[in-house]
Amino acid sequence: MPSEKLLSFLERSRKAVVLTGAGISTGSGIPDFRGPQGIWKRRQPVYFDEFLASEEKRVEYWDYKCEGHDLFRAAVPNAAHRALALLERNGRLHCLVTQNIDGLHLAAGNSAERVVEIHGTNRWVECLSCAMLSDPDPFVAAFRNTRKPPRCECGGLLKFATISFGQSIRPEVLSQAIQAMRQADLVLALGSTLSVHPAASLPLVAAERGVPYVIVNQGATDHDESATLKIDADVVEVVPPAIEALAKQLGATKPGS
Repeated sequence: MPSEKLLSFLERSRKAVVLTGAGISTGSGIPDFRGPQGIWKRRQPVYFDEFLASEEKRVEYWDYKCEGHDLFRAAVPNAAHRALALLERNGRLHCLVTQNIDGLHLAAGNSAERVVEIHGTNRWVECLSCAMLSDPDPFVAAFRNTRKPPRCECGGLLKFATISFGQSIRPEVLSQAIQAMRQADLVLALGSTLSVHPAASLPLVAAERGVPYVIVNQGATDHDESATLKIDADVVEVVPPAIEALAKQLGATKPGS
């Protein structure tokens, strides 16, 4: 059974590092934006330099972000998110690096100290001048009413606190993720095709020094040949039973308790 195979690796691990992608959140109703029905099949992304240079592109950007805002706000963690929070409570999760911007790992109970949101988060709007973080709701409502991209009180441009196309990942965030991979004794890649860089290259930092590398994803990934174990299945079906079984062995509580 896939969950039993995953459990065998978890049992031997004390410092697991997990990388999650869109496939873990589809079970919470958040679509894979790069999938067959994804938004990038019908929209062209607004690149960061375009956002900075053009009011027209800022309108396009905010129009896109408002389109998905209500969906992100309504999403709740699924069994896989809750299981990873349980893995942390077990004391077996060293770090959780996520490519997702939905904030569901934090909502599920993983601590901010162990979660690296490498592509940023939709939970905040950020001023590009003063770096102030704010609740997105008022700015989304204002844009929907006026079609004018909002600005900060300081006059700076506002965008969601996510990494846009062409925008560099913060060096300190990338460094934190790399350092975690260097300390891992097990790497799990969950729900990712491992095709978006630099995030996709992170598990190889551990795998190249002989650390067991387990991939759980529906369909092929770019790292299948590098994996110690590849499980072609839905993350939500495979991961929770394995972590719950580990918790039972350790006498820990179940997810959500």
